[in-house]
Amino acid sequence: MSVNSEVYKKHLTVSEDDLDDQQHVNNVRYVQWIQDVAQEHWETRASEEQKVGFVWVVVRHEIDYKMEALLNDEILLETRIIDTTHVTSVREVAIKNNNSGKLLATWCLLDQKTKKPQRISDELKEIFQ
Repeated sequence: MSVNSEVYKKHLTVSEDDLDDQQHVNNVRYVQWIQDVAQEHWETRASEEQKVGFVWVVVRHEIDYKMEALLNDEILLETRIIDTTHVTSVREVAIKNNNSGKLLATWCLLDQKTKKPQRISDELKEIFQ
């Protein structure tokens, strides 16, 4: 089901800890940023009961690198849910600088205790609207 969700935004500045041997942001850092912004989006939108009952796990990352990020670059991360099925959602993350690069990550909703996929209820879908 296609979803028209709100965009959650996070700003950060590239630090020396983000850099690899070629002095640009390490690929692993992009994945960490995706994880961090997705987690923050969930934490800010979900109720305490939802946070206790459910957890999201990534099923697949697809990253298209458009340009490198360098020390002290100002970065804008934008994320939103663009599609859902019964137990998965597709999260789009755009990491932008002067030009933008889009990153896609697919997430699956799990029951916190059993770790089994859970149906994404209309109520959960609505928290990202």
